[in-house]
Amino acid sequence: MDLTQGTTEEKHGRAKKMMLWFGIISLIMSFMGWTSAFIVSSSRPDWLTDFRLPNAFIISTVVIVVSSITFLLAKNALKKGQNKATSLWLLVTLALGIIFIYNQFSGFRQIIDLGYNFTGPTSNVTMSYIYLIALVHILHVVAGLICLLVVIYNHFKQRYSATNMLGFELATTFWHFIDILWVYLFLFLYFVG
Repeated sequence: MDLTQGTTEEKHGRAKKMMLWFGIISLIMSFMGWTSAFIVSSSRPDWLTDFRLPNAFIISTVVIVVSSITFLLAKNALKKGQNKATSLWLLVTLALGIIFIYNQFSGFRQIIDLGYNFTGPTSNVTMSYIYLIALVHILHVVAGLICLLVVIYNHFKQRYSATNMLGFELATTFWHFIDILWVYLFLFLYFVG
């Protein structure tokens, strides 16, 4: 397909999708760098080898996977012109995103209760990596929640339809990406860490 073909609106849509994918690829490279550094650092003598992630991280993983499903249900409802169902699923997705962040901070609280802090005399390199990776991901979930709030606002203003879904699709793609990214990070930290 020739990217120079089509209406101005179609070209702008393709450009926005391409920019999103460039951003996603750069985020993938960043997280791959951090997880690679995690692996290299795991050979240090002060590395914790018997640490297991708290249960709050398991719960947050389930929550974020469910949120991807609810966002997909919202998108499918929009395609069918079911505005009330779209609203419901968008609001459920928003709630699940907030619950995800709450559980992440509960996990941090459990780590601190075990005596491990991000910095200071009770910190170590293992925990610093876990905090860094999880906190940077949380920042991206917050960005996803902001996108979701924009989508909810635009949906209530009836700016989306089955034939006009660009902003909705961009937000959905980003949300699925941060969900898949967390599943990867969780599995990495759970089995490699």
